[in-house]
Amino acid sequence: MRRPVEGEVFVHYGQIHVESDPDGFGPGLGEAFAGQSTGLCGAAVPGALWLHTGLHTGDVGFTVEVHDQAPPLDAAWEDVVEVSFRPVSPDSSLVEWAGEATWPLDLAETDYRVRYCAQGMDRAHRQDTRLEEEPQPDRYLLQFWPAPPEPDRLLRQTSDLAAYWHSVARRQPPPPTPAERAEAERRARHARETAERERRLALERWQWGGHTPSPALREVGGNVGGLRDFDPALVLALDTAGPAAQRAVALLAARRACEAAGLTGLDWVADGLTALAEGRPLPPPFDDDARMWEALARDPRVPDRTVGRAVPPRRPPFERPSACPDDPAPCPQRAEAVPCPQRAEAVVVGPARAFALPPADPPAHGPDREPAPLPSRPPAPGAAPYALTVALGPPDPSLRMSQPHLALPAVPAAGEPDPLRAAVDAVYAAVSAYGERHRVLLDEIRSFVEEGRP
Repeated sequence: MRRPVEGEVFVHYGQIHVESDPDGFGPGLGEAFAGQSTGLCGAAVPGALWLHTGLHTGDVGFTVEVHDQAPPLDAAWEDVVEVSFRPVSPDSSLVEWAGEATWPLDLAETDYRVRYCAQGMDRAHRQDTRLEEEPQPDRYLLQFWPAPPEPDRLLRQTSDLAAYWHSVARRQPPPPTPAERAEAERRARHARETAERERRLALERWQWGGHTPSPALREVGGNVGGLRDFDPALVLALDTAGPAAQRAVALLAARRACEAAGLTGLDWVADGLTALAEGRPLPPPFDDDARMWEALARDPRVPDRTVGRAVPPRRPPFERPSACPDDPAPCPQRAEAVPCPQRAEAVVVGPARAFALPPADPPAHGPDREPAPLPSRPPAPGAAPYALTVALGPPDPSLRMSQPHLALPAVPAAGEPDPLRAAVDAVYAAVSAYGERHRVLLDEIRSFVEEGRP
């Protein structure tokens, strides 16, 4: 015999539980005692036990014993019942109300007979709540031993509270048969899956301005979601425009991005745009991302231009379908990086400019001040220190980013093998390069597509 639990446990609402389903939340009172003639230990739901106590709130004496065979019954126990139980997983535990504490029981996945013994239930019920300095009013013994299933049985009844719970159990309807339970679970699963499918479709239609995207748009990847947030109708039009028009849009977007950033005067950028126009593979350094960024960093002719962040238009909030009113909101606000104040003498270029700005001297902090920078590790020798803070909310409209670094990705994007992916990614890069003026670009691209010009 072994005792996995011995001492005192905390009860609330006069109950404690044994649970073995790691994915379950335990049965309700009616489910636990359905079809039973006894009401102290509810075992009608496979893998779970509902145990009543006399004390409503506080610590009770509680012991759990696991035997190899049925143990003798001590005459000191006032109320005693027996039920059958089989864990549904190797992880059986004694669990306080709301899962506030658990004790592993290490029960095998086999059939057990369970005896639940109680002493002092009426006295504890009258006391209701036990404070720390008060003596123990009630105690309990829960015993397990291997045995084939059989109906629950009342061995001893003394307290009025036990009699009350027995009468409550006898008024419960019989439990569902295994076939009925399986059918109910199947229907519940089907209802959940249907509600989730409808929620996903409704969210997708909301994201796409009331339309349903094609399989090609669902599978194209890249920045389709980012461009969709700016102009879903344009992305849908690109999808139906055909490969020749998609290639032409990609080339136009790459040209406009480089023009806006002042890059078309660089010979190696011009060579890349020419290769795109002639349908040839991109020349170096566009054949390797690392070499492309190195060329931009080393070329002294690259203009020092910045642009504000392109912000998608606001749209009405997503309304979940009525079939799934309790689903969590699927569209949480994104966490945006909020830079620390920038020193005037510091220069940061590239996409990192949006996220890693050098911290200034700490300002005075208050409700109307910038947030304090997060502590960071000491920088490596010779490296500039940076800090990153994250906040929920819309992008900072005052944020300035390096326009050449935002524009250059439009060139390799336009050379993507998939013409739809090339168009989407090149336009998205151009939108970023145009920044606050992105509507000008999108209007031109839309007119280009509507006129059907390849």
